Amino acid sequence: MTATDNSRTIEVFKGSPWESELVKGLLENNGIVSILKDGLMSTIAPYIAPDVTILVNETDYEAAMEVIRSREITTEGE
Repeated sequence: MTATDNSRTIEVFKGSPWESELVKGLLENNGIVSILKDGLMSTIAPYIAPDVTILVNETDYEAAMEVIRSREITTEGE
C-alpha cells in the first residue's frame, strides 16, 4: 500500500504584495491554509517588489478558487 502525498501545492493567485495579503486573509477566513511565495522582497522594498504568488494545497484548490472568484465578482460590482 502506498501513502498519498497531500503536500503538493498549486498556484491560485498572483498579484501585488498588498492584494496578495488581502486574498491570503480571505482564504484563511474561509479555513484554507495558504503560502505566499516571493513575498520577502515586499517587506524589504514594497515599491519595487515583484508580484507575489499564493499557493494552496491541491486538495483546497477548488475551494480557494471559489473564494477568489466571489471576491472578484464583489469588487467588479463596486
